[in-house]
Amino acid sequence: MSVRPAARLLAALLLAALTHVEVSAQAVSAAAQAAPAPAAAAPATPIDALGRSTPRGAVLGFLAASRKEDAELARQYLNTRLTGVHAQELARQLFVVLDTRLPARLTQVSDAPEGSRANPLAPGQEVVGTIEDRGGTVQVVLERSTPRGQSEAIWLFSSKTLDAIPDLYDAIVQRQAHSLLPHFLTHTRVSGIPLFEWLALLVGLPAIYVITGLLNRLLKPLVRLSWTRVLRNPNPFNRDPMPAPARLLLLAIGTRWLLSVLPLSLLLRQFWSSAATVLTIVSIAWLLVIVNGDVETLLVRRLNPVSSASVSLLRVARRGVDLLVIFGGLLALLRHFSVDPTPALAGLGVGGIAVALAAQKTLENVIAGASLIFDQAVRIGDYMKVGDLEGTVEHIGLRSTRIRTLNRTIVTIPNSQIANMSLETFSARDKFWFHPVVGLRYETTEDQMGLVLRGLRDLLERHDRVDRPSVRVRFLRLGAFSLDVELFAYVHARDWAHFLEIQEGLLLGITSVIHAAGTEIAFPTQTMHMANPVNAAATELPTRT
Repeated sequence: MSVRPAARLLAALLLAALTHVEVSAQAVSAAAQAAPAPAAAAPATPIDALGRSTPRGAVLGFLAASRKEDAELARQYLNTRLTGVHAQELARQLFVVLDTRLPARLTQVSDAPEGSRANPLAPGQEVVGTIEDRGGTVQVVLERSTPRGQSEAIWLFSSKTLDAIPDLYDAIVQRQAHSLLPHFLTHTRVSGIPLFEWLALLVGLPAIYVITGLLNRLLKPLVRLSWTRVLRNPNPFNRDPMPAPARLLLLAIGTRWLLSVLPLSLLLRQFWSSAATVLTIVSIAWLLVIVNGDVETLLVRRLNPVSSASVSLLRVARRGVDLLVIFGGLLALLRHFSVDPTPALAGLGVGGIAVALAAQKTLENVIAGASLIFDQAVRIGDYMKVGDLEGTVEHIGLRSTRIRTLNRTIVTIPNSQIANMSLETFSARDKFWFHPVVGLRYETTEDQMGLVLRGLRDLLERHDRVDRPSVRVRFLRLGAFSLDVELFAYVHARDWAHFLEIQEGLLLGITSVIHAAGTEIAFPTQTMHMANPVNAAATELPTRT
């Protein structure tokens, strides 16, 4: 993949992640500035004008108010006894602490009025995140309470969390005093965002991806050398050692590392964290699709070139696995952005049942075709008998099988019917059955019969294509007009035409043995007795028919 399409994909993913954060913040900010319009019907849960009805709304509303430097509005999100300037200063310190140290997991904060209730012992509390400090860890907790003069419960930053904010703020101020970044990068703001963060966003991410591209070019000669000399593979290596999804995965890993070492604001860290998560999910799904394609190519090379049905089945299996991987990636993305996919999955389940019922016969044929391929009950080129039909198999598809009959016509049979029929494969014979019954005339004497039996037995045993242990020549029965001799033997032949050639020679040899013994092959005869009505003398007249 070239750099330009990959850059477009990367920009689209980052824009989607940033849009998700910005839209949430703007929605809460708008709710904080204007009261909601009166509804025709009273809602089940009252909606707070400042967005404090849910934990996520309270956090985003506080951040939006603090970013606009509206300290009076920001202090409305604190559960504190402080008032006036002291409450506003505490709100400013809380914003600095959250903007600098809070883990970027705003999309995982519950958006339900009752919260996530992760702790059954404290259902009215919601943990937003944990801040690491030299003295230990501090949990940023929201608590649900009902202030005086209000009827509905709202979410506020807990008093226990606020008690630890001044110490955390002092530690952050001391750390910023020893920062190695130039002053103009950290204090110069564009649209309220420090210049350093703009550079990290617009320059850092593309630079990391360009570095991965250069690493790919450096590794390509080394991989080619190992491919030809170490692995001794004669085929040239024309692929990138680091394909585009692998570079995106490295980019996501590098982004995670930068987030842990650079002093970025919460909004930018949330954006980078969401972007890194999206990149990780997309790159892993992309890599799985590529690996799935390589596995299919490897299996196709090992299959019989004429096995088109197996190739088709592999292609369908590959597409199915690709769809599962993509579907899993979409579910992971929805899960990351706290979108419940249950209604969509329920709709897909109902739609899947409808499609399965509509395509029942097709699915039955496809499954039967897969079973024929795996069992190898039918192969291309086999001469077989399917029910009352005989012919050569020319094509095995996922839905049907085509057979060319002796009349040179093509008969197409659904695979579901073949799976339920008894199949007789003639081309799979390892030996051919030679089993003629020879009728000798009743005038044949006992000595002549012995000469015939010994001669026929010797004829079969001396033939190089006859299986000697299977040879059996016996005087079988006294027939209606002949003395029947049974010959039983298996013949080794390449195919049916070769067997007919061998059988022709054996039959000629049989006639020679019979003539040499002085007898003949019988033909149907009848003896008629006619009575003379004059003298009542019976005359026997042999007749031939």
